Amino acid sequence: MRFVLAGGFSAIVDYGLYVLLMALGVTRDLAKALSFVAGTTTAYLINRRWTFKAPPSRARFVAVVVLYAVTFAAQVGINRVLNESLGDDWWVIPFAFVVAQGVATVINFVVQRAVIFRMR
Repeated sequence: MRFVLAGGFSAIVDYGLYVLLMALGVTRDLAKALSFVAGTTTAYLINRRWTFKAPPSRARFVAVVVLYAVTFAAQVGINRVLNESLGDDWWVIPFAFVVAQGVATVINFVVQRAVIFRMR
């Protein structure tokens, strides 16, 4: 439940910044990249301290950076493919965001739970 709440808040940060940056004229891919960094940084800090209650660790931080690089590529790529293939209807941007966010969330949860923050 904590992972879902942390992820929900982080998604609000991500999507809010994404929409704001595009409204300010930033290209879609750059806006998504910047919003992803803001959202995942928020998620890491909340998940480390609140969800998984893990002490600071350089090894864990490096593992999260690698994980976020993978989910960054997946999320930005999925977002781009869906936006370019589905047209310009009003629902495409939020739909593509939700699908890309969903894939990244599943990857993040599984890897963080099973590998990075696993209980010993």
